Amino acid sequence: MRILGNIWRELPLKAKVGVVLFGLFILAAIIGPEVAPYAPGYSNPSISLSLQPPSSQYLLGTTQSGQDVLSQLLVGIRLTLELALLVGVIATALSVIVGVTSAFLGGVWDEILSLLTNVFLVIPALPLLILLLGYLPNRGQLPTIIVLAGLGWQWGARVIRAQTLTIRNRDFIAASRETGEKTWRIIFFEIMPNEVSLIAASFVNTVLYAIAASVALAFIGLADLNSWSLGTMLYWAQSAQALELGAWWWFLPPGIAVALIGTALVLLNTGFDELGSPRLRASRGSARVAGKKVWATDPTPVLAMLVGSPGRVTGFLHSFSRSSLLDNTPAGGELR
Repeated sequence: MRILGNIWRELPLKAKVGVVLFGLFILAAIIGPEVAPYAPGYSNPSISLSLQPPSSQYLLGTTQSGQDVLSQLLVGIRLTLELALLVGVIATALSVIVGVTSAFLGGVWDEILSLLTNVFLVIPALPLLILLLGYLPNRGQLPTIIVLAGLGWQWGARVIRAQTLTIRNRDFIAASRETGEKTWRIIFFEIMPNEVSLIAASFVNTVLYAIAASVALAFIGLADLNSWSLGTMLYWAQSAQALELGAWWWFLPPGIAVALIGTALVLLNTGFDELGSPRLRASRGSARVAGKKVWATDPTPVLAMLVGSPGRVTGFLHSFSRSSLLDNTPAGGELR
């Protein structure tokens, strides 16, 4: 617990906010489907419950078929986060394997893996995703995870390769080689611990990409529409013209949920960048000089520039003081 407390204190404020916000969605994904008041696909036969606004019985209102929006939202958060986290784990693992192997081994391996990375970098991801998922006979979670992970590792691999190239030439890596350490041990115990913040940032970026891509694909109908995710909620709301009907409670909750999850991940990514960069860590400190806040990364302040000019009343009263005479006395002159 003490170690966790120390890590929490070292985290920047942005990362703390991101952890708390994302943790709330993780909690909703874990317990949400268990506490959902209704089955998300249950259509109430009563016509009076069609497009009912939020009430005590239906906290987030109902859809055109009388389905409970809150139940769909709780189930949809779990399905969306499951997909995004699995894509993040698979794509980040591929990024680490390709990036570290390419940079550390060098030679032919570097040429081959760099060529493979560059090929995937120039491929337009979204059109290829639409083509692949459009022609696949099964549009469930597994094909979507495989396609998103297969097209989401290249950016992380490029960044990790660049970082590994700078680490492999350092003295402690040369010392490990001279002592006869095996290659796998150098990679896992010498190189990768120095890239933890970079790998974490790559994972967060990939999860954010997976959420945005999965919601976009579901919104245009290239997903399993029989399952309830945040993207399928938006798809059915758009198909039933919820905006034109004024049923804001149908499309706003999933839209706000996607926006808040994205905000949490952006804050986490910014916090990890700040934690891994010495300059950004130093910029968190500030001090007050002459009553003004000066950040650690600012140029060295000049006191005369920090002290503002006095106001009219202050300047008038100051003109009668002895210090004003001393200020106006030329250097080497006498006060008379």
